[in-house]
Amino acid sequence: MAQLTYCSNIHPGERWADVMHNLRSHALEVKHQLNSSAPFPLGLRIAHQASQEADTNAIAEFRAWCEQHNCYLLTINGFPYGTFHNNRVKEQVYLPDWRQRERVEYSKRLGDLAVQLEPNAKRISISTVPVAFKPAFNNEWDIACAHILEVAEHYHQLHQQTGILLVLSLEPEPICVLETTAEAIAFFKRLDLPERLHGYVGLCFDCCHQAVEFEQPQQSLQQLADANIPIGKVQVSSALKAHGDNISQLLTFDEPVYLHQAVARCQRSGELHRFTDLPDLQLALQQGQRFDECRVHFHVPIFLQQLGECGTTQDFLCELLPLLGKDIPLEVETYSFAAIPEHLRTDTVSESIARELQWVKTLLDH
Repeated sequence: MAQLTYCSNIHPGERWADVMHNLRSHALEVKHQLNSSAPFPLGLRIAHQASQEADTNAIAEFRAWCEQHNCYLLTINGFPYGTFHNNRVKEQVYLPDWRQRERVEYSKRLGDLAVQLEPNAKRISISTVPVAFKPAFNNEWDIACAHILEVAEHYHQLHQQTGILLVLSLEPEPICVLETTAEAIAFFKRLDLPERLHGYVGLCFDCCHQAVEFEQPQQSLQQLADANIPIGKVQVSSALKAHGDNISQLLTFDEPVYLHQAVARCQRSGELHRFTDLPDLQLALQQGQRFDECRVHFHVPIFLQQLGECGTTQDFLCELLPLLGKDIPLEVETYSFAAIPEHLRTDTVSESIARELQWVKTLLDH
C-alpha cells in the first residue's frame, strides 16, 4: 500500500515549539491508536515562523524524536504561511502568493529544512498555494512563473547535493488561479519547465477540492498522466454535498474562519455556478436560484457518508484511491474538525484521525 499519513495542520500552532508539541501530544496518540509497529510517516505543516525558528538544534531534536518513536518525515504542507486556526483566515490563506518574494523564500527554506529533517528520504513533496486567489490575480503570469521556476532550480540544486528529490506541489482549489484539472494542465504548458527541472514541480491533488468541482476521478488522473504532470501527493479529503431542497442545509456550516467555496450544478444544462463563500450561495438561494446539487469546500471526516442533513463526497475517494500508484503519498487532511458544528462531532481529534487512516487502509486492502 502507498505511504499514508495525516496532515498536522489540523493542530493549531505557528511556532517550531508547536510542531514538536503536536508530534508529542497528537501524532503519538494517533500512532498508538493504530496499534502498528511499522514506521509511522509524518505530514508536517511548517508555518513561516516555524521554518525560521528551526535551527540546527531543532533539526537534531526532531531527528532524535523520530528515531526514538519510529517515525519519519513523508511530506510538508507549505500552503498556509501564517495563522491557520482560531482567527479569520478566509482568502488570506493564499497570501503571500506566487507573485510575492515571501512565498519564494519560504518555499526555498522549506526545501532546505526537508533535506535536513529527513536526510534518508528519496522524495519529499512540499504542497503550496495554487498560484493565487483568482479574484485578486490580474494575469501576472510572468512573475508567478519566474518565482516557481526559481524554487524549482533551488530544489534541483538540493537534489544534486543530497540525492533527495523535492517536489513543489501546487494544490488546485476552487476560486483559485489553478482550480480545475484543465487549468492545471494549461498552467504547466505556460510554465514550460526546462528538461532539467522536470519532476521538481507537480500537483498536490486534493480530493475535496476536485470533488467540489464535479470532476471525474479517472478522467482527471488520466488527463494529468497524459500531460506528464507528476502528482507530488494526494490529500485524502472529503467535501459536503446536498441535493435539491436540502441544499439550504449546507448554510448551517457557515463559520468565520475558513473560506467555504461552493459549486452548484443544474442537472439539465450541466452548468456549474461558483460561489466564493457560503453567504454568496445563501444570497443566490434567497434570490430564487435553484440547483440540483451543490458541493462545498469544507473538509469533513472521510469515514462519513452523511453529516447531519448533508451528504459527503466520500464516493469520490472510493473511486479515486484504488486508481493511484503506490508511489504516490497519501495524506488525510481534515483540518476543519473544530469548525464542524459541535453537535455533529462524534470523536476526539486523535480518534477521528485514527479512524480516517484506518478507513483508507481498509478501502485499499480490499
